[in-house]
Amino acid sequence: MNTKVTVAGVEWKNPVTVASGTFGSGEEFSEFVDLNRLGAVTTKGVANIPWEGNPTPRVAETWGGMMNAVGLQNPGIDVFCKRDIPFLRKYDTKIIVNVCGKSAEDYCEVVERLAEEDVDMLEINISCPNVKEGGIAFGQNPKSAEDITKAVKKYARQPVIMKLSPNVTDIAEMARAVEAGGADAVSLINTLTGMKIDVHKRQFVLANQTGGVSGPAIHPIAVRMVYQAAHAVKVPVIGMGGIASAEDAIEMILAGATAVSVGTMNFINPSITVEIIEGIEAYMNQYRFETVEEMRGAVE
Repeated sequence: MNTKVTVAGVEWKNPVTVASGTFGSGEEFSEFVDLNRLGAVTTKGVANIPWEGNPTPRVAETWGGMMNAVGLQNPGIDVFCKRDIPFLRKYDTKIIVNVCGKSAEDYCEVVERLAEEDVDMLEINISCPNVKEGGIAFGQNPKSAEDITKAVKKYARQPVIMKLSPNVTDIAEMARAVEAGGADAVSLINTLTGMKIDVHKRQFVLANQTGGVSGPAIHPIAVRMVYQAAHAVKVPVIGMGGIASAEDAIEMILAGATAVSVGTMNFINPSITVEIIEGIEAYMNQYRFETVEEMRGAVE
């Protein structure tokens, strides 16, 4: 039995990584999880300059999950390169850097800076609000998504994963758009936009009014979108969205994902990723799958 997978030419020891923003850049989780066990670590979003993020409160519980409007708070690329990359390099795992920005120039600046760094892949968060387009996310318009993909590909030395927003009419169209722009892989889904109101205070629970909904409640929507995206493009798909067990991860692989990413459940059970890796191995033994690739898309 072989759990290795290849994503855009990069070999992972198993198909499990963590969703950006749910694992810091690895250090805070390293006392709970052996990072050597993970196929890859995906970092929190990194921008060209430090971002303060949104005002508080910016996290709330919901049925079957949570909402966040953290606003991609991060220390910026300089601190990231000096502090976080050397830390992660101590471990035998692939490093995926999540990149965010408010304009094409912002993204390209970070991607160009990372070209000389010892990281394995880049994940481009196109759910960021495009300030030049009045705040609509890059990932909500196929032409914008294709254009930003082309722009970052000019500077990227590492394979580029485009992270797709689910807040669109046709996810397959978005996947095809970034593939046309030169994406080496796609990851999905990012959070769904939601809102929560405190009925007693008659106030929004989040200072930002809206936030991204994640957790087990969104899993069936994520599986459907991963299936549609995997059947729309030839590049590998990394499936995420409400994965809370090995079964959920296997469902993503059967839907067509090459690899999976675990997010919200890291907050509830910091060792969930290792449990999922072991669960995938047990499933492969039970159903006599020699490789993860044999499982991929094996749904009738």
